[in-house]
Amino acid sequence: MQVVLVAVVVMGCAVFAYLSAGRQAEETARRQATAAATAVADSPAVVAAARSAHPTAALQPYSERLRHDAGVDFVVVMATDGTRWTHPEPSAIGKKYLGHIGPALRGEIFPETHMGVLGPSVRVVAPVRDPQRGGRIIALVSSGITIKTISAQLRDQVLALAGVAAAALALGGLGTYVINARLRRHTHGMNARELGRMHDYHQAALHAVREGLLMLDGQRRVALINDGGQELLGLSGDAVGRPVTELGLPPALTEALLAPGPRVDELQLTGERVLVVNSSPVSGGERRGSVVTLRDHTELQALSGELDSVRGFTEALRSQAHEAANRLHTVVSLIELGRSEEAVEFATAELELAQALTDQVVGAVAEPVLAALLLGKAAQANERGVDLALTPDSRIDDGLLPPGLPARDLVTVLGNLLDNAIDAAAPPREPGAGGPPRVAVTARAADGELLLRVADNGPGVGAQAAQEIFQRGWSTKQSTAAPARGRGLGLALVQQAVRRNGGALTLDRAPEGGARFTVRLPLRAGATAPVLAPRGDAGATAAAGGSDGRNATAGPPRADTGGGAR
Repeated sequence: MQVVLVAVVVMGCAVFAYLSAGRQAEETARRQATAAATAVADSPAVVAAARSAHPTAALQPYSERLRHDAGVDFVVVMATDGTRWTHPEPSAIGKKYLGHIGPALRGEIFPETHMGVLGPSVRVVAPVRDPQRGGRIIALVSSGITIKTISAQLRDQVLALAGVAAAALALGGLGTYVINARLRRHTHGMNARELGRMHDYHQAALHAVREGLLMLDGQRRVALINDGGQELLGLSGDAVGRPVTELGLPPALTEALLAPGPRVDELQLTGERVLVVNSSPVSGGERRGSVVTLRDHTELQALSGELDSVRGFTEALRSQAHEAANRLHTVVSLIELGRSEEAVEFATAELELAQALTDQVVGAVAEPVLAALLLGKAAQANERGVDLALTPDSRIDDGLLPPGLPARDLVTVLGNLLDNAIDAAAPPREPGAGGPPRVAVTARAADGELLLRVADNGPGVGAQAAQEIFQRGWSTKQSTAAPARGRGLGLALVQQAVRRNGGALTLDRAPEGGARFTVRLPLRAGATAPVLAPRGDAGATAAAGGSDGRNATAGPPRADTGGGAR
């Protein structure tokens, strides 16, 4: 189609040029004939010869010389009655002129196309005036160029025009071939219909896939993003064409998107989500950007936390069963030894101790999820040699927690904080460091907010580390220079849950010398509060990375101006 279009355009231009050249050739011939006729008519020699008795003898050589010089086919000088005095064909001299002379006899210079001795010609007839007779017309001059000569000149022009047209057609065809070959190479041989169908499938797939898809060009700008990607990254408006650094993403996630090498199943955090990021550079001879896929890992991470809690409960039950078996064997042995009173006293003391903790938790915390979590964590702490105690001011009555506060978020918040505290306070410890291992928990619902506070008497850390514990990947179980995969998410998940529910999180020094985390969650619908980061003083526990090192950052920290426990 492109070659045909080029051919039609070139042929159209050639026809137009041919017609224009024909008109121009005829007009040029007419101007030449006019110039020659007027020059002869104004010549004094012609006037003098016209007065003589034999004008042919003087005018024939003159007209032939002028005919050659002027480039016309004939110059005819004639009497006023049309009798020729000169002609290129000597046999035509003395005969009547073949053409119209009436306008010339009236003093006009007029052109015409007429059949003559030499064939059809474009001619001009001009009058010869005698100045001595008051301008009287005494002769006529006709000069012209034959159509044959004009056609020969036009033929030469047409040949040149045909050559130009052929060159233009060849150049256009070659350009079309080159462009088409390049287009085919870039489109992998697909035609327009196939490209249109692929575009439709492409758009349908982008909008249908729930996973996030992000494509970056060589200048690290967003070249393409689907609906899932915008939702997972929390982007509003059109992000295409914007640099990654201007999307407002967390620094760690931005760094992962800008990384030159591939990333495989890397956990990254946004304000409210845990994402699994995979990135791969676009294959090609030059760097052309990268393709990034995003999967929502938030629910799975929450389920993993719950699974960890369940595993902890299982271990606690196993430990309690083992201890109960030992105690039962002790009671049976005492009875077999005849020491019934000692057996009853031993069994009663163990039952009172276990029941006292259960009664304290159940009596203070009516929320079943929190109560079960506290009892399970207490068993875990006891197994590790840590005393987990509920402070006397703890009180959560049944029905105070709103339906909009998910139990899963409560487990995430309190479970991770307890894991961190138990891990920090658990032996081995430095001699004389803060007394026996102890973790104090406060759970109170009052004044329109839910307060959860966890304090330990661990070794604590410096002010710099107190800021770093909120950075993704920080953990005491690994080198901060090379974070292990899957670690350093606990505190980040806590901050995510707190932020999601409009609460506040602070970190300061506990009275026992370790770390104290305080979480405040609003109980009224629509209430919001900022998520605050740790205070700058030393007091964060060295094991704030959690029992499994799960810590991360969820945004830039801000100082808590109100202190820890108010």
